[in-house]
Order: sequence, then structure tokens, then C-alpha cells
Amino acid sequence: MMFSKIIGVGSYLPKKVLTNKDLEKSLDTTDDWITSRTGIKERHIVGPNEHTSDLAFEAARNAINNASINADDIDLIIVATTTPDKIFPSTACNVQTKLGIKNCPAFDIQAVCSGFIYALSVADKFIKTNSAKNILVIGADSMSKITDYTDRSNAILWGDGAGAVVLSESSEQGILSTHIHADGQHEELLHVPKRNVGNEIQQTIEMQGSQVFKIAVNTLDKIVDEALIENQLQKEDIDWLVPHQANIRILEATAKKLEMSMDKVIVTIDRHGNTSAASIPLALYDGIQSGKIQPGHLLLMEAFGGGFTWGSALIRY
Repeated sequence: MMFSKIIGVGSYLPKKVLTNKDLEKSLDTTDDWITSRTGIKERHIVGPNEHTSDLAFEAARNAINNASINADDIDLIIVATTTPDKIFPSTACNVQTKLGIKNCPAFDIQAVCSGFIYALSVADKFIKTNSAKNILVIGADSMSKITDYTDRSNAILWGDGAGAVVLSESSEQGILSTHIHADGQHEELLHVPKRNVGNEIQQTIEMQGSQVFKIAVNTLDKIVDEALIENQLQKEDIDWLVPHQANIRILEATAKKLEMSMDKVIVTIDRHGNTSAASIPLALYDGIQSGKIQPGHLLLMEAFGGGFTWGSALIRY
């Protein structure tokens, strides 16, 4: 049987950094308040002429180089994003053009913060059915473009960035299993409604944070168990938790569920904020570059996002 395995990881963050101290100047908040409640100290923000596909392209190029393959070896591109450059074409098609790749399928997936797990799950199935050999899986978002910077509860959370992996066919088992779910009944707890303001349509994030937090923590508890039971593994078998970076308190709650020290959790939220679909591949890249994640380590990735959507992936790196 053919398996899928990550052979290259890449990341990209915009140059502009927005710190908590910067936000103090425009919002009724403080660095201490933001840090204590979210774990965030700073986040990266796209420039006025920078788009999601630009971030995705840089992360993709980085991943391809680290995989030691050529761009032409890629035979499928999947981009998880909530903030596409345009309604159409897809961001994946824009990335394909920037990479100079021709005649391979390319499409986007929209599952908000769970998007990368969704995309990885789809890519895994393509490889296991012999439909592709080298797949570029990207999580990229420019959340600042849909953030209301007068809303104190939201403006402090979001950041921009992109992470990418090259997933390839392998005789060794890389992805052990993926698990994806959704429940649309909670739509208005975390969504981006359309509003007519004067002659303009405004679309910015609205979130009922305390309710989202409670549901997220309970849901992530369940998917941790689901992944372990599926693979007949124990909590102590996990080497690293590589979670979606939404809130430090959610990360701590998930680590507690795993009976895992926070020293075994890859944490980037302090530097990146919540980058939605980009956060897991950015954290993965960070863990590898820091030397924490080593070949052979068992990783649990998990995410919860608007929709609601949620999912996990158990991976042997």
C-alpha cells in the first residue's frame, strides 16, 4: 500500500509587525491585558499591495526547495484560505501561475482555521488512491483584511501568514490518519456577515469569544481521543502537539487533556497571533527549524474554526 509523507515544509510572514504596544495607541487595551488573555505579543500584517497568493507563493517556494524537488514535480495544488485574492479564480490557480507550473489541478478549500487539516486530509486521499504523487498543501490567510481595528475584542487576535508542505507518495507511513468534522448550527458565534454601510459593503469578523472558547475546548478534547483510538495509541506516544494557534488558554487545555507538558507543545501564537489556516503549517515549520521536531517523531495536529469546523491529523514526521 502507498502512503503519504511530508517531505518539505515552508513558511512566510509579511514584513510588517503589529505589536500590542501599537494597538495600545488606537484601542482601549494594554499589552498586559492582551498577553494574559490570549498569549499574543505581536502579529504580522500584509502591506497594502500584498495578497494572500503572495504569501502562499513564498511559503510554497520555500517548501519545494526544502523538499529538494522541482516545481514541475508538483501535480496538485490545494490552498486552504478564508481570504482569497478574488472571488475567482482560486488562490491556488494564482499560486500555480506564480510558481510557473502548468497543467496540474489547483483548487481552494475554505474551512477557516481548520482549513489546513481539511486540505491535508484531501491530499492524503489523492495520494492513497494513486491520483497524485507530489501535492503542494498550503494554508494562507490575510486576516487583517477582514478585521475591524476598532473592535477591541477582535483586533488583538488576528495575523497574516502562510505555511506549506509538500506531501508525497511513500512506502513509509507518514500520515497515520486524519479526522474532519463540521456543524453549521453555530454559524453566528464566529462569522463574517455582509453589511451595507452607506454605499459600501463591509465584511469583518464577528465573534462571541467566550462561547466559542467553551465549544472549542470541549470539541478538541473529543478529537484528541478520536485520533488516538483510531490508531490504537496512548497519550504518551505523542511526541509533539502542533495545534492551531487561536488562544494560549485553548492550547493549555488541550495539553492538559493529553497529560502533556507545555514544553511538548509547539507555540507560535505569541509571535504570529491567529493566522487561521496558516497557523498549523507555520507552527510545524517553526518546530522543525528550532530543532524540536525530529524525523520519526509522532505529531498530533488539531484545529477548530468558524463553521464550526474541526479536525485532527496524526503524523509521523
